Amino acid sequence: MSESHAPVMPLRAAADRTRWLRAHPSATLHDALALFDASAPVSTDDMRGRWRGSGLPTGHLMDGLLEHYGWFGKHFHDADHVDPLLFIPFVGHGAPFAVSPRLMPLGLARFRGLAHSAFARTVFGLALPLLRTRHAAARLRHIEYRGVVTATMIYDHLPIHDVFRRVDDDTLIGLMDQRGAPQPFFFLLRRDTTG
Repeated sequence: MSESHAPVMPLRAAADRTRWLRAHPSATLHDALALFDASAPVSTDDMRGRWRGSGLPTGHLMDGLLEHYGWFGKHFHDADHVDPLLFIPFVGHGAPFAVSPRLMPLGLARFRGLAHSAFARTVFGLALPLLRTRHAAARLRHIEYRGVVTATMIYDHLPIHDVFRRVDDDTLIGLMDQRGAPQPFFFLLRRDTTG
Protein backbone atom coordinates (compact mmCIF):
# COMPACT_ATOMS: atom_id res chain seq x y z
CA MET A 1 0.00 0.00 0.00
CA SER A 2 1.37 3.42 -0.85
CA GLU A 3 2.10 6.03 1.83
CA SER A 4 -0.82 8.37 2.44
CA HIS A 5 -0.40 12.11 2.72
CA ALA A 6 -2.53 14.67 4.50
CA PRO A 7 -4.61 16.66 2.04
CA VAL A 8 -3.21 20.12 1.45
CA MET A 9 -5.94 21.86 -0.51
CA PRO A 10 -8.22 22.53 2.54
CA LEU A 11 -5.35 24.38 4.26
CA ARG A 12 -6.63 27.88 3.62
CA ALA A 13 -5.61 29.35 7.01
CA ALA A 14 -1.99 30.33 7.58
CA ALA A 15 -1.88 28.44 10.90
CA ASP A 16 -3.03 25.24 9.15
CA ARG A 17 -0.36 25.59 6.45
CA THR A 18 2.32 26.23 9.09
CA ARG A 19 1.24 23.16 11.09
CA TRP A 20 1.27 21.06 7.92
CA LEU A 21 4.84 22.13 7.12
CA ARG A 22 6.02 21.28 10.65
CA ALA A 23 4.48 17.82 10.33
CA HIS A 24 5.86 17.22 6.80
CA PRO A 25 9.59 17.99 6.46
CA SER A 26 9.34 16.50 2.97
CA ALA A 27 6.47 16.18 0.51
CA THR A 28 5.44 14.58 -2.71
CA LEU A 29 5.54 16.84 -5.75
CA HIS A 30 1.73 16.74 -5.79
CA ASP A 31 1.47 17.86 -2.13
CA ALA A 32 4.11 20.59 -2.55
CA LEU A 33 2.20 21.99 -5.53
CA ALA A 34 -1.08 21.80 -3.58
CA LEU A 35 0.49 23.65 -0.62
CA PHE A 36 1.92 26.24 -3.01
CA ASP A 37 -1.48 26.72 -4.65
CA ALA A 38 -3.24 26.97 -1.26
CA SER A 39 -0.82 29.68 -0.08
CA ALA A 40 -1.56 33.37 -0.57
CA PRO A 41 0.19 35.59 -3.13
CA VAL A 42 2.86 37.94 -1.82
CA SER A 43 3.75 41.45 -3.00
CA THR A 44 7.24 42.57 -3.94
CA ASP A 45 7.13 45.14 -1.10
CA ASP A 46 6.47 42.37 1.43
CA MET A 47 9.60 40.55 0.28
CA ARG A 48 12.02 43.24 1.47
CA GLY A 49 14.67 42.13 3.90
CA ARG A 50 16.81 39.10 4.52
CA TRP A 51 15.33 35.60 4.55
CA ARG A 52 16.73 32.26 5.74
CA GLY A 53 16.29 29.43 3.29
CA SER A 54 15.72 25.71 3.62
CA GLY A 55 14.68 23.03 1.21
CA LEU A 56 11.33 21.29 0.96
CA PRO A 57 12.39 17.88 -0.40
CA THR A 58 10.14 16.48 -3.14
CA GLY A 59 12.54 14.16 -4.97
CA HIS A 60 14.24 16.93 -6.98
CA LEU A 61 17.95 16.52 -7.81
CA MET A 62 18.70 19.71 -5.85
CA ASP A 63 17.05 18.50 -2.62
CA GLY A 64 19.47 19.18 0.25
CA LEU A 65 22.20 20.43 -2.07
CA LEU A 66 22.12 24.14 -1.22
CA GLU A 67 22.14 23.39 2.52
CA HIS A 68 25.04 20.98 2.02
CA TYR A 69 27.11 23.90 0.69
CA GLY A 70 26.18 26.41 3.40
CA TRP A 71 23.25 28.25 1.81
CA PHE A 72 21.86 30.91 4.12
CA GLY A 73 19.01 32.35 2.03
CA LYS A 74 18.16 35.49 0.02
CA HIS A 75 18.20 39.26 0.51
CA PHE A 76 15.64 41.49 -1.18
CA HIS A 77 16.92 45.08 -0.93
CA ASP A 78 14.18 46.40 -3.24
CA ALA A 79 12.44 45.29 -6.43
CA ASP A 80 15.51 45.93 -8.61
CA HIS A 81 18.26 44.79 -6.24
CA VAL A 82 18.16 41.21 -5.03
CA ASP A 83 20.91 38.94 -3.73
CA PRO A 84 19.39 35.59 -4.73
CA LEU A 85 22.04 33.43 -3.07
CA LEU A 86 23.53 34.15 0.33
CA PHE A 87 26.05 31.65 1.69
CA ILE A 88 27.89 31.30 4.96
CA PRO A 89 31.62 30.74 4.44
CA PHE A 90 33.01 27.32 5.33
CA VAL A 91 29.57 25.89 5.97
CA GLY A 92 28.39 27.51 9.16
CA HIS A 93 31.01 30.04 10.22
CA GLY A 94 30.95 33.80 9.62
CA ALA A 95 28.45 36.30 8.26
CA PRO A 96 26.41 35.45 5.14
CA PHE A 97 27.46 37.06 1.86
CA ALA A 98 26.10 37.22 -1.69
CA VAL A 99 27.35 34.78 -4.32
CA SER A 100 27.05 35.18 -8.09
CA PRO A 101 24.45 32.64 -9.31
CA ARG A 102 25.96 32.38 -12.78
CA LEU A 103 29.18 31.04 -11.25
CA MET A 104 27.36 28.27 -9.38
CA PRO A 105 27.93 24.75 -10.75
CA LEU A 106 24.22 23.86 -11.06
CA GLY A 107 24.96 20.98 -13.44
CA LEU A 108 26.74 19.17 -10.61
CA ALA A 109 23.30 18.28 -9.17
CA ARG A 110 22.99 15.55 -11.86
CA PHE A 111 25.86 13.68 -10.17
CA ARG A 112 24.13 13.17 -6.82
CA GLY A 113 26.87 11.12 -5.15
CA LEU A 114 29.60 13.60 -6.03
CA ALA A 115 27.46 16.69 -5.44
CA HIS A 116 26.58 15.58 -1.89
CA SER A 117 30.10 14.41 -1.00
CA ALA A 118 32.31 15.93 1.69
CA PHE A 119 35.00 16.40 -0.98
CA ALA A 120 32.73 18.58 -3.16
CA ARG A 121 31.62 20.56 -0.11
CA THR A 122 35.24 21.20 0.87
CA VAL A 123 36.20 22.31 -2.65
CA PHE A 124 33.15 24.57 -2.82
CA GLY A 125 33.95 26.03 0.61
CA LEU A 126 37.47 26.92 -0.55
CA ALA A 127 36.18 28.46 -3.80
CA LEU A 128 33.30 30.32 -2.14
CA PRO A 129 35.18 33.61 -1.57
CA LEU A 130 35.92 33.71 -5.33
CA LEU A 131 32.17 33.52 -6.08
CA ARG A 132 31.38 36.51 -3.88
CA THR A 133 29.69 39.49 -5.49
CA ARG A 134 28.69 43.00 -4.45
CA HIS A 135 26.27 43.37 -7.38
CA ALA A 136 22.60 42.45 -7.33
CA ALA A 137 21.96 39.41 -9.51
CA ALA A 138 18.16 39.33 -9.68
CA ARG A 139 15.05 41.48 -9.47
CA LEU A 140 11.46 41.11 -8.30
CA ARG A 141 8.34 41.50 -10.40
CA HIS A 142 4.68 40.54 -10.09
CA ILE A 143 4.12 37.65 -12.50
CA GLU A 144 1.20 35.29 -13.02
CA TYR A 145 2.10 31.69 -12.28
CA ARG A 146 -0.42 28.84 -11.92
CA GLY A 147 -3.22 31.38 -12.32
CA VAL A 148 -2.12 33.77 -9.53
CA VAL A 149 -0.16 37.02 -9.74
CA THR A 150 2.54 36.99 -7.06
CA ALA A 151 6.09 38.20 -6.38
CA THR A 152 8.60 36.43 -8.60
CA MET A 153 12.38 36.71 -8.55
CA ILE A 154 13.96 36.84 -12.00
CA TYR A 155 17.64 35.91 -12.24
CA ASP A 156 19.68 38.31 -14.37
CA HIS A 157 21.81 35.67 -16.12
CA LEU A 158 20.03 32.33 -15.69
CA PRO A 159 16.79 30.93 -17.19
CA ILE A 160 15.27 30.66 -13.70
CA HIS A 161 12.33 32.30 -11.95
CA ASP A 162 11.66 31.80 -8.24
CA VAL A 163 7.93 32.22 -7.58
CA PHE A 164 6.78 32.99 -4.03
CA ARG A 165 3.62 32.43 -2.02
CA ARG A 166 2.91 33.27 1.64
CA VAL A 167 2.50 30.34 4.04
CA ASP A 168 2.19 32.64 7.07
CA ASP A 169 3.38 36.11 8.11
CA ASP A 170 7.03 35.09 8.33
CA THR A 171 7.23 32.07 6.00
CA LEU A 172 7.20 31.85 2.21
CA ILE A 173 7.13 28.82 -0.03
CA GLY A 174 9.29 29.24 -3.12
CA LEU A 175 9.10 27.33 -6.37
CA MET A 176 12.14 27.45 -8.67
CA ASP A 177 10.96 27.26 -12.27
CA GLN A 178 14.00 26.48 -14.44
CA ARG A 179 13.83 26.16 -18.21
CA GLY A 180 14.25 22.52 -19.22
CA ALA A 181 13.84 21.08 -15.70
CA PRO A 182 11.38 18.18 -15.51
CA GLN A 183 9.90 19.42 -12.21
CA PRO A 184 10.15 22.51 -10.01
CA PHE A 185 12.44 22.75 -6.99
CA PHE A 186 10.71 23.80 -3.75
CA PHE A 187 12.18 25.71 -0.84
CA LEU A 188 11.07 27.73 2.16
CA LEU A 189 12.09 31.22 3.22
CA ARG A 190 11.69 32.43 6.80
CA ARG A 191 12.13 36.10 7.63
CA ASP A 192 15.51 36.66 9.30
CA THR A 193 15.25 38.97 12.28
CA THR A 194 18.91 38.65 13.33
CA GLY A 195 20.44 40.90 10.69
